[in-house]
Amino acid sequence: MRVDPDVLYVDNGSVLTSAGKAAALDLCLHLVRRDHGSAAANAVARRLVVPPHRDGGQAQFVAAPVPATDDRPLAALFPWVLERIDRPLTVADLARQARMSPRNLTRHFRGATGATPLQWLNTQRIRRAQELLETTDHAVDAIAAATGMGTATTLRRHFHRTVGVPPATYRRTFRARRGEPGA
Repeated sequence: MRVDPDVLYVDNGSVLTSAGKAAALDLCLHLVRRDHGSAAANAVARRLVVPPHRDGGQAQFVAAPVPATDDRPLAALFPWVLERIDRPLTVADLARQARMSPRNLTRHFRGATGATPLQWLNTQRIRRAQELLETTDHAVDAIAAATGMGTATTLRRHFHRTVGVPPATYRRTFRARRGEPGA
């Protein structure tokens, strides 16, 4: 038996081992991916709020969920923004829609999400870009437009800073392969 400190789990066919409790989740997602495809594993990972795949030392790919909506002042704003994710939106636009001042909106946003409105919006745009990279063959230019990032250069810069890898690398890592379940 040889220990490989650079991996989170090992699949040697009939023997599968993981590096610990969190790595056991990585191994379980590996089994879902192997048996049911990348799309199923990605869906399970999002549900668990864990990255779909990590190599030892790899940046985390945790999707930032939309806060639970209830009777809070921003409950109607979150879906409104997500329906318009492809459009240029400013804090003033969001404040106007929420019927608040920009300052009050920022205070409520921090309370609900832990982020400023623009930080949250950028995270949602990156999340949408991740979904499109996983599920479509759209060029990065088209994904930039569909996510409100404007240009491929802007998307690449924000995506790499947020996710830790460029969009093309993310697509290669998380895209369902042809012939794979869910592809």
